[in-house]
Amino acid sequence: MDLIEHAAAAGTIRVEAQENRTVIVLVGEIDAALRDEASVCMGLALVTGHPVMIYSTQATFIDSSGIAFVLQLHLAASEAHIPVTLRDPHRVLRDVLDMVGLSGELPATP
Repeated sequence: MDLIEHAAAAGTIRVEAQENRTVIVLVGEIDAALRDEASVCMGLALVTGHPVMIYSTQATFIDSSGIAFVLQLHLAASEAHIPVTLRDPHRVLRDVLDMVGLSGELPATP
């Protein structure tokens, strides 16, 4: 496994600006090791005021810290009247949201 493959397996959260929306991309393992990265990405996503889409198709694992990030982003955005949606959420994220009874909190788009 080369360095790039290892970094993706370890996980990352990134922000991408698109036309009139901000996309949060979850890749690899989303866990407590990404806490600082998650905080920066949340701030960047909220400062634009654009609707936020969370894209988690490339996530392979999400622990309680990752779910907390998604839910905190949703709550902070709601307070700022910024809509948040999940785009084609990967089964990993859907399963955990279902397990904790929060699957209905975030609308999903295909």
